[in-house]
Amino acid sequence: MQISKRGLDPRLEQEIKGMLAQIISDISSKEKALIFLEDFLSETEFMVLSKRLAVMLYLSNKRSYEDIKKEVKVSSATIASVQNALNRNSPGFSLALQYLKAEEWANKWTEKISSLFVKK
Repeated sequence: MQISKRGLDPRLEQEIKGMLAQIISDISSKEKALIFLEDFLSETEFMVLSKRLAVMLYLSNKRSYEDIKKEVKVSSATIASVQNALNRNSPGFSLALQYLKAEEWANKWTEKISSLFVKK
């Protein structure tokens, strides 16, 4: 992944980032989000973001660096970078983790409630 060394005008950069954030916030379903991400990002960019998210979740579940390296196929440096962001309570990581934990909790309780209605 490369980025031009020539910087954008700060106002233009903020405007462009704002447009991207608006598009992301307007996407209303997982299916539409996948379509957008798969078309908009390169395969490498998508994988980098996905792995970072997985590392964050594994770290929050107290998985070891060795387990994460083996399963997610990332370096110790990547894991440490994510760990540092979590330690600093970086707002973006905190927000993502909050959504992931809420989804985990909802899935767990959906299974429990559904099992009450299964005929034995």
